[in-house]
Amino acid sequence: MTDPRPILFLDVDGPLNPWRAPVGRAPAGYTTLPMRPTGWEEPHPPLPVRLDPRHGPLLLGLGYRLVWASTWGPEANTWIAPVLGLPTLPYVDWLRPPYRASDGVHWKTRRLVAVADGWPFAWVDDEIGEPDRSWISRNHPGQVLLRCVDPAVGLLADDFEALRAWGKGR
Repeated sequence: MTDPRPILFLDVDGPLNPWRAPVGRAPAGYTTLPMRPTGWEEPHPPLPVRLDPRHGPLLLGLGYRLVWASTWGPEANTWIAPVLGLPTLPYVDWLRPPYRASDGVHWKTRRLVAVADGWPFAWVDDEIGEPDRSWISRNHPGQVLLRCVDPAVGLLADDFEALRAWGKGR
């Protein structure tokens, strides 16, 4: 039997890692951790990643099937999930490198709709725009919640409340 829960596609940088917050001033509750995912090995300095461990239990309590929708790919399970207390999660295989679509649709949008395959989903990212909303409304028959998060502050209480309400009310 298919899992009846809606999918929650999670981006890392922006929603979980508020990378645009001023240097040295992570939002309250966040810890800055030095990480070395693929591409950040020596001689590069460690990548400073800001994470709030309270987000893991909040995400798990939403009632979604959590799926990484980030360029971190499977490395989100190595670097991000343990800090948040999340189990190993499935991730979207992007199939090709990121690109900029000439129609303004984000490079993730088409792939997420394909992965959802008509299933209800929510998508949390810091780069969702009107072209994505429009394209998804024309190309995805299932219910959708698109939540654009400010990359300077990350996920906030109202984001979790919107996700919770949409998941229960669909």
